[in-house]
Amino acid sequence: MAGELLIYGANGYTGQLVARRATELGLAPVLAGRNGPALAALARELGRPQRVFGLQDAAGLDAGLRGVAVVLHCAGPFVHTSAPMAEACLRQGAHYLDVTGEAVVFEALRARDAAARAAGVMLLPGAGFDVVPSDCLAAALATRLPDATRLDLAFLALGGVSRGTALTALEHLPSGGLVCRGGKLVAPPRGARTRDVDFGRGPVRCACLPWGDVVTAHVSTGIPDVTCWGAVSRAAALALRAGPWLGPLLRRGPLRRAIERRITSRPAGPDAEARARGRGFFWGEASNASGQRVHARLRTPEGYAFTADSATQLARRALAGARPGFQTPARFAGAGFVLTLDGVATEDPWRAAGTGER
Repeated sequence: MAGELLIYGANGYTGQLVARRATELGLAPVLAGRNGPALAALARELGRPQRVFGLQDAAGLDAGLRGVAVVLHCAGPFVHTSAPMAEACLRQGAHYLDVTGEAVVFEALRARDAAARAAGVMLLPGAGFDVVPSDCLAAALATRLPDATRLDLAFLALGGVSRGTALTALEHLPSGGLVCRGGKLVAPPRGARTRDVDFGRGPVRCACLPWGDVVTAHVSTGIPDVTCWGAVSRAAALALRAGPWLGPLLRRGPLRRAIERRITSRPAGPDAEARARGRGFFWGEASNASGQRVHARLRTPEGYAFTADSATQLARRALAGARPGFQTPARFAGAGFVLTLDGVATEDPWRAAGTGER
């Protein structure tokens, strides 16, 4: 597919990291977003063209995407922004990638699979820290245990979160967790929302989270039951438990506004030193009906640094050729894709099982 790479939300925290990485790799991206002054400053710095348009005007969106082969969408919360951008990509014949980790967004885009195939367009959400490492890990485990019926995935992120990530988490806190059971998204059992996971440094308390893998891991592996876990503080674990009960207060009103003010008063995200110092740890376990289990661990750079590299590398592959329809990172680029990225390390059995394309 001839055409350009467009990065939408390029002036945001993650978008800037992605734009810089894409420029470093010589992908010559077009920088886009709705904040003209901020976008202009970045475009001047990187020497790249810019396009200013919002997501609410379909005609403006279509004009903004003309001549574009691949859109790398970095403006969240994606529960609000993914649908208009994905629909514009279907209309304009541009492949869609984003960096979401929101399970409901994955499920919504998965529902557009037939439309994407008809349009010859790939829809690939989760091109960053959410969910490339865990999706590739899931696919590798499925290779080692082809008859697996259950998959547990967990992550520990060290390095801090951006304002955008925190606001997205607040958006989904009232709904509680999600798990995949029999290929369907359901609420987790109330008595099974925490567990200990050993990421290689001893047990860490984790909470059940609506991580995007409850959709993508099932698609990538066919395993019917998937649960995702995230290492969280005690306060965060309590907030997750209380989220459904506090739903009305967290969706609107003084409490919601107070939390938003606190989040927006923080720095945009981890600085360069924190990104260099941070790390990501992933653990996965697949099991079958007879009780056999296989597990593996994976280490990555800090999440936002990883996202900038991973999303850009997937966009480069999409420019070279994509698979129409809804795709996951492992289905598109292979279970071993994550091992090609800078700073990723894993155990030797995982490496042996995870290098092939599924």
